Amino acid sequence: MKHGRNNELSDRRSAAADAKAALLNAYRTAKETAEPTRLAKQAERVAVAAAREERRAERERVKLEERERARAAEAERQAAAEAAARAEIEAREAAEKDRIARVIADEAARKAARDLRYANRKARKS
Repeated sequence: MKHGRNNELSDRRSAAADAKAALLNAYRTAKETAEPTRLAKQAERVAVAAAREERRAERERVKLEERERARAAEAERQAAAEAAARAEIEAREAAEKDRIARVIADEAARKAARDLRYANRKARKS
């Protein structure tokens, strides 16, 4: 015989209810004892998340600074290239003006020499 006493339905129901209540009490006790560790773990997770967010913000800030530095360097290079191009154009224009001035001066000198020869010829004939 497995059970020495006769289990009636009401006995089985009360035993099941007692077992259920014991399980519920054990769960509540375990939950209450685990509460400090749960809070500590939760605080640790929050700290880890905050640190992760701070590192991400720092990476973003560094990237932004690098982009700004690259943009400034590019603008500086472009300004230097434009200044060099402007200087080259001005030098070409100055050389062209100098050449034109020399051509005009040479032509004036030739004209003066021709006029002098003409005047000398006129003076000899008269």
